[in-house]
This record gives sequence, structure tokens and C-alpha cells, in this order.
Amino acid sequence: MSVSLECKKVKRTGFLPAFFCGGILAAAVPIVNMAVRSEMYLNQPGSPIQILLGANWQMMTMLNVLLVVAGACLLYHTEYADNAMQKMKSLPIRESSIFFSKAVLVGFMSLFVLATQAGAVTFCSYRWFELGNGFFGELCKCFGYSFLLMLPCIILSLLISEACKNMWVSLGIGVVCVFTATMLPTTNFALSLFPFALPFQIFASADITQSTHYICGAIAELAVCGLAQLIFVKVRRSFE
Repeated sequence: MSVSLECKKVKRTGFLPAFFCGGILAAAVPIVNMAVRSEMYLNQPGSPIQILLGANWQMMTMLNVLLVVAGACLLYHTEYADNAMQKMKSLPIRESSIFFSKAVLVGFMSLFVLATQAGAVTFCSYRWFELGNGFFGELCKCFGYSFLLMLPCIILSLLISEACKNMWVSLGIGVVCVFTATMLPTTNFALSLFPFALPFQIFASADITQSTHYICGAIAELAVCGLAQLIFVKVRRSFE
């Protein structure tokens, strides 16, 4: 019920258009890159997915994470505008339920964005490479892995937006976190576990052991962020 309520709320915001347009923009990155500079990639070793993601994933991920940050800010801006959050507290709905419903909504839209990008990678592979045996299995693994690593970023972005009543403050913090993530060395495992840096990892270019470590790290961060949200709600109520 709460998720359906969140879907009704976003109809009055730019949440859905932002994800639709942003998803198409991110999906266009590999297509434009291959159309302009295909000769740079056709003779590289590796599978088509490895080549395409290695060349374009950093830019695509930056757009994805910025969409998550902007989406989280929009969702909570509607709650704090005109004291809507105060009115919601008078209803028999827990704040944690509202938070996780928003997380489901952002996660679903992020899944849509990744599916659009998977379609773009499939088109590029068909147009400039060959769809070999096991292509779609590898594609599902890569983008399923990317979705899992994006979940901590989604939860943390929503937590920041919930903590900041001013949308521009939460947006500024989110943007700083995104650009900080792009400057962290990818060779340092501990630093790459930063929730905003996790989505930049590529399954196709990593070994199984390393990918397993990142998956375990993402699950642990999800648990920590979820617990932090519950604690934050209780602490904030004690000061109100």
C-alpha cells in the first residue's frame, strides 16, 4: 500500500521524467562512442560486453548515480514541502515504512535504467561485434551485479535526503559524494567499498573472488544503512 502511495506522489514531480531521460542519455553513451570511434575497440581482446563496459561504464555509472541522488532528493522534497512530513506522522504509517517504500521505488527505476543500458550494450554488440554463445547469460550477470552494487548508494542517498529538510543541502552532499567516488583509487578495496564508488565496479573485468567480496560488502552496507535509518528516526523523534 505504501509503495503505491509513493507512486501517486511522484506523478506531481519530475521524478519519472528524470529517470526516463537520464536512462536514455546513459544508454546512448556506448552507441555514440561506437558510432564515432568504433575502430578503437573492434580489435581489442575480450568479449563484446567487456570491451563496451570497459570503455563506457565510468560515464554511464556517473549518470546512474547522479540520477539516484536527484531522485532521492525529489522524493523527500515532496515530504518536507508545506510540512507534509508532519502531516504524515499523524497517520498510522511508520516513517521507516515510508523510507523503504521510497527505496523500492528508486530501486525499480534504477532497474529500468540498467535494463535500458543493457539493451544499448546488446545493440552495440549485435551491430559491431558478434553475439556469441552465452552472451545473454553474461549480460544478465553483469547488470544484475551492477544493480546489487547500486543498492547501498540508493539507501544512503535516501538517508541523506531524509536527514536534510533542504533539498539543495542533500543534493549538494550527494554530488560531492559522487565526485569523491570518481577520484578514489579503484585498486584500493577498502576505499572502493564507499557506497557511491561501488557501482563503478564491473563484473566482466573482475575475478569471481573479488566480485564475491564486493557483493558481501554491498550486503553488509545495506544492513548498516538500514539500521542507521531506524536509529536516526528514533533519535530525531526524541528531539522533536
